[in-house]
Amino acid sequence: MNNSKKIEWILRIAVAGEYVGHGVFALGGKAQWIGWIERLTGVGNELAGQLLFLVGLMDLAVALVVLIRPISWVLLWAAFWGFWTALVRPIVGEPVWDFIERWANWGAPLALYYVMRSAEREEKRL
Repeated sequence: MNNSKKIEWILRIAVAGEYVGHGVFALGGKAQWIGWIERLTGVGNELAGQLLFLVGLMDLAVALVVLIRPISWVLLWAAFWGFWTALVRPIVGEPVWDFIERWANWGAPLALYYVMRSAEREEKRL
């Protein structure tokens, strides 16, 4: 396995791990996140919990796709979602450092997107 493939797999495992972890927290109805959904959207507790459950299912689906066969738009979605969920923290009153600490949440899927895109270009040249 060449270095590019190793880097790709390291990033795939990292992104999948992030999304499995967040998905499990979401499916479990993490109270803090339900509160954030309520504050950001104005919905009630029950609907916020249901929305969070759907987010958890989506997060697990992202993890599965990234492990089995990464798709460009899924990786771009993961980068966007990772950025948004990191940004939510200072929006709801958490320290800005909580946002900065989570840069890998959007950086890793974006890096994987570019690594895979570069590999695709290399294959086309050969």
